[in-house]
Amino acid sequence: MRQIPVDTTGAVVMVAQPPQPKIANRQTGEVAIDRETGAPLMTIDVMFVMNGSAEILTLTVLETGVTGELATGTPVGLTGVVARPWENEFGGQKRHGISFRAVAVTSLAVDTAKQKAA
Repeated sequence: MRQIPVDTTGAVVMVAQPPQPKIANRQTGEVAIDRETGAPLMTIDVMFVMNGSAEILTLTVLETGVTGELATGTPVGLTGVVARPWENEFGGQKRHGISFRAVAVTSLAVDTAKQKAA
């Protein structure tokens, strides 16, 4: 599957919805697992602001890639973000879109607190 790197340099990113387990099966509540590592996957909604435009993006990230307290409004750093185009057919209707995945989502709130203390 094609992956397109996303340049997050110069963007302001903050948590819109805190991380939660990515659900593979809504009927059973089964949590999605990464095929390569076997680690549980999480989703996190972030507000991505760049060049005067703001978007809410839903990122998928390994559970181990979520670090720090990520409450709504927390500024975060993103590592290794890629966009993946997707397409599927369900009930005779074709759907398509772009999914986003990150290697890590890290709270920057601690760094801000350390700067104020210095």
